[in-house]
Amino acid sequence: MSLLTLTHLSKAYGDNQVLANVTLTMHRGDKWGLVGANGVGKSTLIKIIVGEVEPDAGAIEIAAGVEIGYLPQVLAATESMTLEAMIARSQERVHAIEQQLRVTEALMAQGGDVAEALARYGQLGEEFERLGGYDLAHRTASVLAGLGVGEIAGDRTVASLSGGEKARVGLAALLLQAPDLLLLDEPTNHLDFAALTWLEGFLQSFDGALLVVSHDRTFLNRTVRAIVEIDEHSREAKLYAGNYDFFAHEKILARTRWVEEYDEQQEEIRELRRFIHSKARQVGHNRPGGGDKLAYNYKGGRVEATIGRNLRAAEERLRRIEANPIPKPPQPLRINPDFDPARLVNKTPIALSQVSVAYDDHRILDAVTVTLGAQDRIVVVGPNGAGKSTLLKVMAGRLAPDEGDVTVAASAAIGYLDQEQESLPADGTLYEAYAAGRIGEWEEIKGELMGYHLFTFPDLLKPVTKLSVGQKRKLQLALLMAARANVLLLDEPTNHISLDVLEEFEAALLDFRGAIIAISHDRRFIERFADQVWEMRDGRLVRYLGGWPEYIETL
Repeated sequence: MSLLTLTHLSKAYGDNQVLANVTLTMHRGDKWGLVGANGVGKSTLIKIIVGEVEPDAGAIEIAAGVEIGYLPQVLAATESMTLEAMIARSQERVHAIEQQLRVTEALMAQGGDVAEALARYGQLGEEFERLGGYDLAHRTASVLAGLGVGEIAGDRTVASLSGGEKARVGLAALLLQAPDLLLLDEPTNHLDFAALTWLEGFLQSFDGALLVVSHDRTFLNRTVRAIVEIDEHSREAKLYAGNYDFFAHEKILARTRWVEEYDEQQEEIRELRRFIHSKARQVGHNRPGGGDKLAYNYKGGRVEATIGRNLRAAEERLRRIEANPIPKPPQPLRINPDFDPARLVNKTPIALSQVSVAYDDHRILDAVTVTLGAQDRIVVVGPNGAGKSTLLKVMAGRLAPDEGDVTVAASAAIGYLDQEQESLPADGTLYEAYAAGRIGEWEEIKGELMGYHLFTFPDLLKPVTKLSVGQKRKLQLALLMAARANVLLLDEPTNHISLDVLEEFEAALLDFRGAIIAISHDRRFIERFADQVWEMRDGRLVRYLGGWPEYIETL
């Protein structure tokens, strides 16, 4: 039985079409990841399903009795509630079934139609068991502990919790609700690695349907069995029957076919043009003069007619191709392709000695001493507020330390990607932000910028302040590509990037031959890049030279 059916759903905001003709059917047990470029309507689709947004066209059918769980719904109007009351409210369904079981037991004790009462009791018992009613206390404690909020007192109000605690408590309440259809929009935010692993295990055993928006590729691999992609151009939805790795492989195959078909079409265009040119000249050369006209009219005329038909057919074929050509595939992103590591004379591009930084008498960095090698691949991890971004700002020269020394080699050219996007200009257009300090004419710089295939032409003329967070991140990537850096300092480089752009950017980083130090909570990114893991802990830096495998053993 289907739980949810979407038929030809469309939604636009003004001239911005975010969804078009979306048709999907979900059954119990389906577990889908919802992906697509920033702004394509992933969150809008979820809000349409729960009734927060009305579609412009199409139909939504939810099966009778199906309960939908959606995180923002759980958090709504709970600020004044205690944690205990919030959890109890999320379990109203199971408590209601428990009450019906007690009533049915009483009816059976009174006699009457025992067979009917037993059948009713059996149905209620099955539903009660499915919702975890028989071990509710243990299940509640397990969920709260798994999400790292088990130590919060039950009489604490939601309003008194931190932003991260609110998010995790809200997620716990949603899971304890045991809905038939679970809708999650970026549920991995505010979760540490231990909580992420626990959530993945919970969702693997969840017996309802799951639709989750996430940029965490490891999370998608471990929790879903199909990927729904909303296409950036058509805004239609396509279902891939496999996990994220299967989806990514299919996208690579599609890209390969695109390149092959483009190359084949370009070769056909060249052949058609050569044919048209040669046959047009042949017709001109074959036409005789003087006494040869009679012989030409008898034999040559028929030859010329044949050539003419072939020529017109070739011209028509070329016209059709040029009217609707296969677009040229984008070139792979590259970061300083001309960089020669030998040019980095100093083998230690950046060194910190006894560096300390304090805010309001709280030491964010406490006597940190560390060096970055010319070809190091380092990922910095740690909780929010541990000093990770401060460390990178000090290395990039954006923040002077209160104590200690920072040494940057003269031959080091630093490319810095900040998380808060503070390095972007406060005024001017996207094009002007990219062209600032560059030598070249409009067409040359425009061609370079468009060559990254990160923007459409209208994007170039948008004010930087009007860009979305995702567009600003892509502008940062474009600036990074053009910086000709040999040392990269990246603060959460996988944030705010759609998965297709992320995969290309990671490929560019893998090809880059200089030093990289990145802050990240993205496990796939860490696994691929971290030769070393540096953990910020209480202002100190703890280094794991064995990388991710050594670090996760400590969790």
